[in-house]
Formats: sequence, C-alpha cells, structure tokens
Amino acid sequence: MSYIVFLIAILPSVALSYYMYRKDKYAPEPKGMLKKAFYMGVLSIFVSSLFSIPLSLMTVFTNNPQTVEDAFRISFFGAAIPEELAKFLMLWFFLKNNKNFDEKVDGIVYASFVSLGFAALENIMYLFTNYDNFVTVGIVRALFSVPGHFCFGIMMGYFFSLAKFYEKNRTRNMILTLVAPILAHGIFDSILFSINVSKEAALILIFAFLAFCPMMWAYASSRIKEHLKRDLESTDEYDKTRY
Repeated sequence: MSYIVFLIAILPSVALSYYMYRKDKYAPEPKGMLKKAFYMGVLSIFVSSLFSIPLSLMTVFTNNPQTVEDAFRISFFGAAIPEELAKFLMLWFFLKNNKNFDEKVDGIVYASFVSLGFAALENIMYLFTNYDNFVTVGIVRALFSVPGHFCFGIMMGYFFSLAKFYEKNRTRNMILTLVAPILAHGIFDSILFSINVSKEAALILIFAFLAFCPMMWAYASSRIKEHLKRDLESTDEYDKTRY
C-alpha cells in the first residue's frame, strides 16, 4: 500500500514536469539538468525549515490558527516566505553559472522544476501523514496545491529571466522574482486557512479560492507564452543576421 501512496503523491509533480518540458519546444533543456533542478527543489524543503522553525519558535505565527490574522501570519511567515525564499536560493545557486540558461523561457523551466521538486516531497509528507485518508488528500492536493507550487515557480522564473536578459528594471525584476511568488503563495494559503477559522465567510472564501486558482493558472500560462515568443523573435533576428 505504501508504494501506491508514494506514486499518488509524486504523480502530479511528474505530470506537470512533463507538461513544462513539452512547453519548452524550441530548444529543450538537457534532461539531466532538469532532474538536478527537481532534486534541488526536493532539498529546498529542508532549507525552508531553517527559516520557518526559528519564526515558529519566536511565535511569529502559530501552527494552530484560530483567527483570520493567525491565518495570514502562518500563510506568509510559516509557508510563503520561507518556502519561496528557499526555492529562490536553490534556483539562484543552480543557475548562476549554468551555461544552459540561454533563453528567456529557461528561467521558467528551471524554476518550475525546482518548485515541483519541493511540491513532490511536500505531497509525500502530507499523504503519509494522512495515510488513512490519502486518496481524498491526494486528489485535493493534485488539483490545487501542486499546481499552485507550479504557478509560483513560473512566476519566479519569469522575473528571474527578465532580470538576467534585460538591463532595464533589472533590480525591480530581481525583487519581483521573490516577491511575486511570495504574494501569490501567501494569498493562496491565506484563503485556505481563513476558510477553516471564519465559518461565517467560509462560502465566500471558497468561491474566492476557486476563482483565484484559475486566474493564477491563466497568468502563469501567459508568462510562458510571453517568454516563448521572445525567444522565437530572438531566433528570427539571429537568423536574419546570418543570411
């Protein structure tokens, strides 16, 4: 039974990794490098604990939120900030001397693989923690949590590439490389935690969450298309200079 739980846990990350690999259609990244990025994401979950545990010990947030304020604090300080900061550090370390990072969409590809590596291990931990109810937990997380991490990674990679390839607004884009996924992640988790602590507004919050998720996916998808278009235009310009 344990191997079934394991397969259910990693399947969403594997599926989205394949989806992202297929999206990188003009000059696909080496599979070995993508695996390394994925493993870096797995390691990032341990790095994130180096930030979240001290914040918890300092009672910056509580692991048992009772109010909407508690929900926001655990969402940002217990999850979004430490997790996205850890992913960012791993991505930066992985790409700083990476010669394969030569297209705009590559930032998105590598960042999404790092994020999906994180999501895979997190999913394994959640499903084994909820072993008696792993099917329900697995389905819910496959529909929302893992795609959420995927979108956070796309946002990070999008701005990371802008900062690398364009001098204009480089500082702003590097800041957004971290701030954009933190905000999206924080809002995502805040709505979920608030549903549990605010029974009066639970229905409204559920609708808000169900609206937020497809909006985030649409935004992430448009960022992929944008960088793919930039890369194609760059290739066309290069070809024109050759002939």
